[in-house]
Amino acid sequence: MERHSVGQAQLDDTSKGHLSSSGIKDDDDYRDVELSPDEAVQMRKIYHRLDRRIIPAFWVLYFLCSAVRSTVGLAQTMNTSNGHDLTTYLNLTSHQVSTGLALFYASYVVLEIPSNLAMSKLSPSVWLARIVISVGIIGTAMVGMRSAASFYVLRLLLGAVEAGMWPGMSLFLTLYYPPKRMAKRIGWYFTASQVSAAVVGLVSAGFQEMDGDGGLVGFQWMFLIWGLVTLVVGFSLVWWLPDRPVRPGETKHRSKWTSWIPTAKPALRGEDAALHYKELSQAYPHSAWTLQDLWKVLLDWRLWPLIIMYFGVVGVGNGVASYGTVILSAINPSFSGITLSLLYAPIWICDLIGILTVTPISDHFHKHRALFFTIPVCLQIVGILVATYAGDSTSEKWGRYVGLLLIGFGLGPTVPITMTWTAEIFQARHGEVGVAAAAAAVSGLGNCGSILTNYALFSGWPSDENSSPVFLGSNWVMIGILIASIIASWVMTFALRLSK
Repeated sequence: MERHSVGQAQLDDTSKGHLSSSGIKDDDDYRDVELSPDEAVQMRKIYHRLDRRIIPAFWVLYFLCSAVRSTVGLAQTMNTSNGHDLTTYLNLTSHQVSTGLALFYASYVVLEIPSNLAMSKLSPSVWLARIVISVGIIGTAMVGMRSAASFYVLRLLLGAVEAGMWPGMSLFLTLYYPPKRMAKRIGWYFTASQVSAAVVGLVSAGFQEMDGDGGLVGFQWMFLIWGLVTLVVGFSLVWWLPDRPVRPGETKHRSKWTSWIPTAKPALRGEDAALHYKELSQAYPHSAWTLQDLWKVLLDWRLWPLIIMYFGVVGVGNGVASYGTVILSAINPSFSGITLSLLYAPIWICDLIGILTVTPISDHFHKHRALFFTIPVCLQIVGILVATYAGDSTSEKWGRYVGLLLIGFGLGPTVPITMTWTAEIFQARHGEVGVAAAAAAVSGLGNCGSILTNYALFSGWPSDENSSPVFLGSNWVMIGILIASIIASWVMTFALRLSK
């Protein structure tokens, strides 16, 4: 009891702080809260408990949404010998495939900010569950595609319902963790995308063996199974993910519109909740913001370097995800569909290794985000050059494959570092609406890089497919946007130092 009383008194002192005219604490008030040695030990245990509650759920939901999104890329090379690949079965041209892939990102980009702002105003956990349920429904519906029109519509809808998921997960983390602890955790669940790409690639080999069973071709079985599993998991998240934390002693008010939705048990209770509030009190105030607050975030110059950083790395990442098997097929046309699926998986295993090795170090040296962003981006550039210019002999073609593995390793840490840096910068300056709007703007506008690589490069650039080396122009465009990302990260670093 005595410990609780002291902690509560300290909590009250901590929560007062100095507020700016906008209601957000000044930057100086965001320095680390002093904890006693015993409290520091207890706080580490609290974060481990939160990890067990939040990270596995995030990992599963991101794994499944990534799987549903990436199946189209694999479907292009499944059961080609039977004419049951996506392009032949739906009678699509390469340009139509590129258009369909890009339409996902078109609706995704437009709706990122509205979705994340809605999540900030409503229940974050229920909103994330809604996204996963919707992705499962659209993913299952893709079984019924019969033409380019249905392909376009479903890809557009998939982007619309998935919008806000990735920045929403970052926003959710800021409710429970200080930004300096986030890169590692974003990296943990971001590995789901890489594992998903690897697993979907491997499992697609099995779906190709089911071609014709039950009147469905191989890629239709793939769409059906991944869609149904995602739908079921989406409903389960309503009972598992905790909602936003409330101040110790307070209870969450539920409106008549949400009272019928099941509630998950709180992530923290008692002294653990009080100590968590002491260290992270800026995350607790309810999401009260005005259009003026939102406008201040959108006019903040710090958005643009982050958007450019994200534009480059996510453009290359999604380009490789969508066209990985196409690139491998161009390197060696003799590869079968199953071989392409099996070779696709290790690219994302290397991506996963990059995440697990680099993101924890970037958290430890969190004042040097640009350095730990630049090193893996340089590895991507080296990988693209190797994949482009290795020769035409059999052994050198495998050298090109090694280049793709290097790209995979370099891709891994860059997105988590960018999103963590966004939260670090904007939570301190603008509060929750800062994280919600900035994360969505960085993810949304940054994904214009995905539109570029999916629509204008590779199969979307017919003459480039026949260039020598193959995809020469596409690869150099990707190198160009990666160089722009590096420059933006260092511009941000020096500009932040000058603005202090």
